[in-house]
Amino acid sequence: MMERLDAWGRRAAQTVALAGMALLGILDVLSGGIFVLGGDAALLVALWHVALAVAAAAVWLPTHRQGSRLLPVAAAVVVAGSLVTTFGRLLLTRHPDLPGPWDVRSVSSFWGLAESVGLLGVVFVVARRAAPGPALVLVAATGLAVSVLPLRVATTGVYPIIAMGYALLAAGSATAGMYFRMAASARERQLDTVRAEQRAEFARDLHDFIAHHVTGIVVQAQGARYVAERDPQRAVAALEQIERAGTETMTAMRRMVGVLRGQDAAPDAPLAPLAGLTELPELVENFSAAGEVGAHLHTEGHLDGLPVEVTSSAYRVVMEALTNVRQHATGARRVEVHVTRTPDWLLVRVGDDGRGQRPGRTRERPGFGLVGLTERVGALGGRLAAGPGVDGGWVVDMALPVDAGRSR
Repeated sequence: MMERLDAWGRRAAQTVALAGMALLGILDVLSGGIFVLGGDAALLVALWHVALAVAAAAVWLPTHRQGSRLLPVAAAVVVAGSLVTTFGRLLLTRHPDLPGPWDVRSVSSFWGLAESVGLLGVVFVVARRAAPGPALVLVAATGLAVSVLPLRVATTGVYPIIAMGYALLAAGSATAGMYFRMAASARERQLDTVRAEQRAEFARDLHDFIAHHVTGIVVQAQGARYVAERDPQRAVAALEQIERAGTETMTAMRRMVGVLRGQDAAPDAPLAPLAGLTELPELVENFSAAGEVGAHLHTEGHLDGLPVEVTSSAYRVVMEALTNVRQHATGARRVEVHVTRTPDWLLVRVGDDGRGQRPGRTRERPGFGLVGLTERVGALGGRLAAGPGVDGGWVVDMALPVDAGRSR
């Protein structure tokens, strides 16, 4: 749902920007253009300037991926067209006797407002999205194209001063693009760190889980060896338990190794005992005792016999949701934790009755803790979502298949 809203917001912003560019283009045409041509050439020049503005908008209106190869090419074409137009105008001004139907007479102080705005947008997008090498060259070239636009009218008087103002605007646009580029890069590095930490946590869980079951297998195997001659039936029962434990262990290994594949988990990461659904009452009780917000746990269905990675993931989701309530919820007095087991799913919902986010917090933007848990839950075939509740407050929902990954 949030992704749809973001997509609609981008489309609305693109529509508004395109409408604004169209209005500026109409203003340019109605103002008489930058120079007047004899005969039918005037219409062609007007259309050419409108085409430059539309081409510039076509460069920065779409959503470009980082390091796009198409973006530098499109920007270079637009910048080249703008510079050729400007220097062509300067050439005709200095040599009005050149052959052709040119009647170079300035009739307006407009030099192309739509094109100016379009090129400033190109500067921003190139600085934000283009690969570092092409971005450096194109930002300089586009800044030059923007700066010399006012000189299409005249090279004396106030126009050189306006050109310097345009140069400052271009520098500001490039700075803004670089700022957003670095902010996005920093957040991506943080996300990578969170994912690496989550994979390391998977490795610790895998170690603890395998150690627990393998130890049980060894003990049962030793016992079966001693009772095999005296009580064969007990030996058969022990072998069946060993088979079940081995199957469950292999299933968990396939799930977790699938997440860890291609990543280096920290071999010396500290090992901690696993916490699961049986520890939830203590977690909720400790949360209520530590502050003014009361938490209440509601369970439905049989919660026994679930895979350890399912129960540990559910525990971590509840723990992260309660932590976010403590840090972000404004005016919250009550938190409801619902854990429900259906025949096929384990469902967890944590919702508070807060009024919104605290000042300086961005609750609508998922925190890094939920980012890591989303990857963990997704790796097990489940889903995790967080957002405003229908009746207010904030809700975290998780759904995990109770036989997560058994078919893998």
